[in-house]
Amino acid sequence: MSAPDLALLILRLWLGTVMLAHGVNHARSLEGTTKWFASKGFPRARLNARLSAGTELAIGLGLVTGLLTPFAAAGVIATMTVAFGSIHRFAGFFVFHRPDEGYEYVVTLAVSALALATLGPGSLSLDVAFHVTVDGWIGLIVGLAGFAAGFGQLAAFWRRPEASS
Repeated sequence: MSAPDLALLILRLWLGTVMLAHGVNHARSLEGTTKWFASKGFPRARLNARLSAGTELAIGLGLVTGLLTPFAAAGVIATMTVAFGSIHRFAGFFVFHRPDEGYEYVVTLAVSALALATLGPGSLSLDVAFHVTVDGWIGLIVGLAGFAAGFGQLAAFWRRPEASS
């Protein structure tokens, strides 16, 4: 295995683990996740909670196994775009700003996922085993489509909540 393959494996495993953890967290408390989504301006909060949990689990599994890697990476980008647009951009750059954290974390995950979509999964992946590797310019385009999907979800499913008095 080459050093770049090892680096891509590490990146894939870490991003996949982060997404799996988020998916498990959302799934194990769907009621709490639903209430949280409602408080953040998602009018179809139960639907968003279910989709969030399922999507994050699927993205995580795809990244960990290296299956359809650029599409899983685009899922990270879409998820982080929604998180940025609906919550984190209002708190500024740093994650330690409260009550919501800033956007440095979600943007870092999105940029890392875009790099992964562009570079491909590396040699230790199901994509390579099944000869379905998509990378380079096509991987970049797939990754960029994640931004479009995230903005589409924001347009369809989110409205900024009114400030409480």
